[in-house]
Amino acid sequence: MIVKQLSVFIENKAGSVAYITKLLGSNNINIRSLQIADSTDFGILRLIVDDGDKALNLVKNEGYTAKLTDVISVVVPDKPNGLNELLNLLSENNIEVTYLYVFIGKNNLGAEAILKTSDIKKVEALLLNNYY
Repeated sequence: MIVKQLSVFIENKAGSVAYITKLLGSNNINIRSLQIADSTDFGILRLIVDDGDKALNLVKNEGYTAKLTDVISVVVPDKPNGLNELLNLLSENNIEVTYLYVFIGKNNLGAEAILKTSDIKKVEALLLNNYY
C-alpha cells in the first residue's frame, strides 16, 4: 500500500533525532518507523508517522527542511528468501528500488518493508495482483 513518508534534513549532532522525536511525540504524532541515512555532517531522517501533514508542518515551523514522499509499505513473509521474492518480482518488472528499509511489525506476520521505487503506482498494482 502507498503511505506517506516524512523526510527531514538534520545535522549529525547529539540530540538532533531526539529533538524531532520529542517534537512529534509531544504533539501526539505516533512514529511507526524511522530510518536515518547520513553523511559526514548531515543526515536524512525518514519517518512513517500516523499524521504526515501535521508532522510536516511541525518540523517546517521549527525551521527544518522536510517533505512528504509516497512510498510503498508491504509485509514480507517471515521465511528464508521472503524479501528476495519481493525484490525478484520488482526486478522482473524492471522496477528500480531507490531505497529500502525493513522493520519487524507488531502483527508477527513478517517484516514490514518500506520501498521507494521508480514507479510507485506500478508497484502498488503489481503487488496487489501478484504478491498478496
